Amino acid sequence: AALRPDDATSHYNLGHILQMLGRLDEAVDSYRTAVALKPDHAEAYAHMLHQKARMALWDEAEERMALSILHTAPDAIPPFAMLAIEDDAERHLLRSKAWVRQKVDGPGLSFPRKRGDAERIRIGYFSADFHNHATMHLMAKLLERHDRSRFEIHAFSYGFIKDGFSDRAAQAVDAFHDVSGLDDRAIAQLAKDRQIDIAVDLKGHTQEARLGIFAHRPAPVQIAFLGYPGSTGASFIDYLVADSVVIPETHSHFYSEQIIRLPDSYQINDDSRVVPASRSTRADHGLPAEGVVFCSFNSSYKIRPAEFGIWMEILRQVDGSVLWLLRDNRWVEANLKREAAARGIAPERLVFSDKVALPEHLARHGCADIFLDSFNCNAHTTASDALWAGVPVITKLGQSFAARVAGSLLHALDMPELVTETEADYTRLAIELAQQPDRLAAIKQKISQNLRTTPLFDTDAFTRNIERAYALAHQRHLDGLRPAPLTIGDDARHQRKYAA
Repeated sequence: AALRPDDATSHYNLGHILQMLGRLDEAVDSYRTAVALKPDHAEAYAHMLHQKARMALWDEAEERMALSILHTAPDAIPPFAMLAIEDDAERHLLRSKAWVRQKVDGPGLSFPRKRGDAERIRIGYFSADFHNHATMHLMAKLLERHDRSRFEIHAFSYGFIKDGFSDRAAQAVDAFHDVSGLDDRAIAQLAKDRQIDIAVDLKGHTQEARLGIFAHRPAPVQIAFLGYPGSTGASFIDYLVADSVVIPETHSHFYSEQIIRLPDSYQINDDSRVVPASRSTRADHGLPAEGVVFCSFNSSYKIRPAEFGIWMEILRQVDGSVLWLLRDNRWVEANLKREAAARGIAPERLVFSDKVALPEHLARHGCADIFLDSFNCNAHTTASDALWAGVPVITKLGQSFAARVAGSLLHALDMPELVTETEADYTRLAIELAQQPDRLAAIKQKISQNLRTTPLFDTDAFTRNIERAYALAHQRHLDGLRPAPLTIGDDARHQRKYAA
């Protein structure tokens, strides 16, 4: 960039390096320089918006200009960067398709041989996240609970982090393949050599994703699951695991995959996780001893001006309340406190805590009263954490997969009263629960009872349901049939209720 200061690509690449180093402000400057030099540089605009969102650095005029470019740009735009910027399932799909078309190399379709139905079905899970990561927090027990009389489970790990969760995964599966040193083609060939029947991609368009593996067709049936809340846009991904809340039937055309609708929530949870008894007090976290503590432990990029303005109105209406947030990076606290002051709320009513290990994080939920969800990209694992710890999550249904996840979780917990459809209803519900302690206590009591009696935290039931989906998809292949929508169980009631 120093040698060729007029080269937009150099500044764009420098932006990547800087954001990987955590120097987000400098990364934004580099992306901004790239678009100044090349005003139609769509990728640079997308990354600039995402890094600014991570910093909670909001500039309506600059964002409006960037979106005007992004809505018409023919160039590939990183799909994940835009999930929290706007809630538009159609645009998410178009971006995913463009990204795969321009960025993912592969030879096209080549189907391995069909295997007899007398053999165990071989499932391959592919991810970089077989370590202390949200994906493993959710699905570690799924790996352990698969029916080994019917399924042979393989993990293909292309990540470089090894820890206790890696060991747990390796012990849970029939074969753990460390493929971190192999390229996409070699990984696909290994899966073919192992005669994998169903390849399950746990990454989609998230960080360290390698969709190129699936472009080489490592298995005759390929399924996207859990990691990315949206369509891959890839013709070589046959199915997407969802449910009737995150993808109502009326939304199916926004997804390139055939939809597998599970009967409850698409999200697996580990019901063996322990919520430690909290040894900390509110004071230990800088929280007031009295008053309602609202929290939102989402990553900072999910917090957008629309919900933040509503959160400030909620604080205004609920005397003595505070909002408890994560200190995601060194810019977030100052920027959000400045935004609070601009909306007439004392900055000290925003309380920030650092990220901590999962057991400690679960335990500190005991100091919170109500979790306020974000809109364009909901709380996902974060919402499950809060509910598992007994904290009510108030959400608003959006249009895209990412904006409907918390609604899916709450429906599977039989807590539909916490799901709203408008900003006004969301605001009203939060204020009413905060001002009606008996009603809030009843909600918490219902959550406590439902944790062990409803499907959301029933790992074994989820495992049986997704195994039914795998078996049906595999049988369609054996029968020479093309992939088609699969509905597991009877969720017609939920389809009617959540159709939007």
